[in-house]
Amino acid sequence: MKNEQKMGNALVIGGGMAGLLAARVLSDFFAEVLIVEKDDFPEQPANRPGTPQAFHPHRFTSRGKSITERLFPDYEADLLALGAPSSLNKTAYNMNQYGSMEGLYPRNDIKFSRAVLEWVIRKRVQRMANVRFFSKHDVIGLTRNADQTAVTGVQVREVEGSGLQILTAELVVDTSGRNSKLSKWLTDMGYEVPKPDLLKVDLGYSTRRYKLPDHLSHLTDQWDVINIAGQPANGTYTGVFSFIENQVAEVLLYRPGGVYPPTNPDDFEQEIAMLPTPMIADIVRELEPITSVRGFRVPELYRHHFEQMKRWPSGLLVMGDAFCIYDPIFGQGMTVAAIEAEVLEASLQEQSEAPRPHFEQRVLERMQQVIEPAWWLNCANDLQWDGVTYEADEPLQGIEFGQKYMALFLKLATSQRNWELYGLYWGVNTLSVSPEKMLNPQRAAAVLTATEEGRQLLTVLSERCELPVEEALQAALPVFTAATSPTEKRG
Repeated sequence: MKNEQKMGNALVIGGGMAGLLAARVLSDFFAEVLIVEKDDFPEQPANRPGTPQAFHPHRFTSRGKSITERLFPDYEADLLALGAPSSLNKTAYNMNQYGSMEGLYPRNDIKFSRAVLEWVIRKRVQRMANVRFFSKHDVIGLTRNADQTAVTGVQVREVEGSGLQILTAELVVDTSGRNSKLSKWLTDMGYEVPKPDLLKVDLGYSTRRYKLPDHLSHLTDQWDVINIAGQPANGTYTGVFSFIENQVAEVLLYRPGGVYPPTNPDDFEQEIAMLPTPMIADIVRELEPITSVRGFRVPELYRHHFEQMKRWPSGLLVMGDAFCIYDPIFGQGMTVAAIEAEVLEASLQEQSEAPRPHFEQRVLERMQQVIEPAWWLNCANDLQWDGVTYEADEPLQGIEFGQKYMALFLKLATSQRNWELYGLYWGVNTLSVSPEKMLNPQRAAAVLTATEEGRQLLTVLSERCELPVEEALQAALPVFTAATSPTEKRG
C-alpha cells in the first residue's frame, strides 16, 4: 500500500515505456517489482531488437508529459543533458488540405528519440530500491492455481539457453506490446476471449536521420516541426521534419491504405520534393544523411475487449500496446500508456484503502474507458483513406457523422486561422482535452452553422433523424464512457 505496509511482489512483462511506467506505479504499492524483458538492455541509449518501431519519431503529448513528469520529476532535465532540444518559442508549421497554420510553439517540451527517452526513464527506475530487472528472458506462459481462477506468476526461458524458471508474483502486468501472447494464454486456461476490434489500416512509414552541418546549426533554434499532413482525397503522403538530440533531424513519410513510402534513398527524397509544399525538401537538400531510410509497416490496429470477459483470473492485468495499438502518426500510444499507469495508480490506492473483490475487472474497465476515445479518434482519421476498413462485432458509434463534423471543424479553424478552435482540435486528438469539449451538440451546432457547408450537413441530419437539430446532434455524435483521465471532470 502506498505510504503504508506494502504488499508482496509484482511482475511486469516487458521493459518498454509501458512497462517502466507500470513498474514505477507498482513500486509504491508492492515490496518488490520485477521487470522481465526478452532483450538485453544496452549500456548506452540505443534501440533494442524488441522495439523495431523505435527508430521512428516518438513523442509525448502534453497529457502524457504531465503524468510522466509527476511520476519521474524533472526527467526532461536528463533529456536535455543528453543533447535533446526544447520546442519553446520555435516555429511549428502545420499544413492540411484546408491551408496552413504557423506560429511559435508555446510550451517548453523536450524533443527526443525513443532510445534516449527509454534510457532516461529506465535509469530512473533502476535506481528504485524495490525494482529489479530480469533481462534476456522470454516469458513463455502464465502459471496459475489448480482451478485456473488466479495467475500466480510466469514461466520464463533464457533467450540464449534452454533453462526454464518459474517466477511467482501476486500481480502480473502484461506490457509486452504488439507481440503479447495474452489472448492465447487466456484461451489455454479455458477462458473465452472476445475477438478484438480491427482497423485494417495497412499503414507504412519511412524515416531517415540527417546531421546538421555547422553552418546550419541555427535551424535547431528556428524550427520545432514542419508537419505536412497527407490528403486522403489526393492520396499524398504525410511528411514531417523535426529534431532529436545533438543537431540531428528526423524526416518521415507516412501513409495508410497500402501505399507505402519508399525506403530507397533517391525515391525517398524525390517523394519529399513532391509534397504540397517544398519546405522540407529545401532544408533536407542541405543536410547530411547519417542513416539509411528505414521503413515500418503495420497491417492492422487492434483493440482488445478483455473488460467484456465474464471470467477473468485474479492477479493479472494488461496495459499499453498489449491492450490496444494506435496509428503511430498521432503520437497517442505512449500517452495512453501514461494515462493507463495513472488509472492503475488510482485503482491500487482505492483498493488499498477499501479492498473489494474483482479488482482486476474494474481496472480493465477503467483502462478501456481511456482507450475508447483514442481508438475512436484513430479510426475517424484513418477511415478517410481508401483501402482502410473496420472489422468489429459492434460498429463505431457516430463515426459517419463524426468524421464529417471533424473535417468541417478543422476546415473552419484553418481557413479562418482560428487558434482557439485549432488548439481545441489538436488538444482533443492528442488526448489532452476531453473529446466532449468538441464532440457535444452545443459546440457542433455553433461550428456547423458558421458555414454554408455545415448548415447543409445539419439540415440533412435533422431531416434524416426527424428530430430538432440539437436532438439530432445528440443522437449522431459519439458518447464516450469517461474522460481521458480518472481525475478529469467531464464537461
